[in-house]
Amino acid sequence: MTDEAALKITMGPVPYLWAGEKWRDFYYRVADSEDVDAVTLGEVVCSKRDHFIKPYLDEVVRRLTDAGKDVAVASLALVTLEREAIATRRLAAGQAMVEANDLSALRLLAGKPHRIGPFVNVYNGATAALLARKGATRICIGPELSAISIGSIIAGAPGVEFEVIAFGRLPLAISARCAHARAKGNTKDNCKFVCGEEPDGLDVDTLDGQSFLTVNGVQTMSRHCQVLLNDLGGLARLGVTHLRLSPQDCDMVAVARLYAEVRDGALSAQEAIAALRNLYSAAPYANGFLHGQPGMNWVAA
Repeated sequence: MTDEAALKITMGPVPYLWAGEKWRDFYYRVADSEDVDAVTLGEVVCSKRDHFIKPYLDEVVRRLTDAGKDVAVASLALVTLEREAIATRRLAAGQAMVEANDLSALRLLAGKPHRIGPFVNVYNGATAALLARKGATRICIGPELSAISIGSIIAGAPGVEFEVIAFGRLPLAISARCAHARAKGNTKDNCKFVCGEEPDGLDVDTLDGQSFLTVNGVQTMSRHCQVLLNDLGGLARLGVTHLRLSPQDCDMVAVARLYAEVRDGALSAQEAIAALRNLYSAAPYANGFLHGQPGMNWVAA
């Protein structure tokens, strides 16, 4: 078995505001995909969006579990309100595997098996080892780290599974304010859920017209889409166990197929990237962070 063949594919939480039925049907398709091994889902960005997916969450989890997927429910990345704290406590007290994206969730999950999401800063092996002692079984490493840093972290925490974001716009920051609502002339309290108008995020340009970032509600994301198809072998050799695909508004089941074909040696990375451009062309591709360069850079194989 090659190093790449051991990599598993995770479908991550939908970061955008999608209609509840679209969200549900998306994960139903994922449940039927033979290429997706694990699924992490739930509302990570904004608690005001909860009611869009809440009526479907339990049934989606059941559908995914029945399909043999390794399922976890992610916590909110920024807890600022009492109702958000209550929801986090309820999630931590439940039976589902939880991915912690906020330190308050970490405190609640201490001593029971859980996972660490990319919003929790893990910058060295000592931190990863400490989290493992507290119950973390898998850590999704922050997207800004280089391969050298990732390798050092993994080496410092043997026995822990590690995940990297291998596809999708990258999460960069979460704010208590909503720039998306402000851009549409609304306040956060009266946002009218305008973030749902951009199911793939609202692109932001600089004053001189240069493509810069993407706004998604209270979240700031990269303008570029992370694509690590050229880098699967190197990631496997570092000890990465899971590739996270962050959903974009495209056929993500087909994206997962491409990653699986490259992993399994059925398709070259170059062939897969060419096919990927037909599936998702809304953002330029990048892999700079992994190579120790500015995140927006593209480093060829």
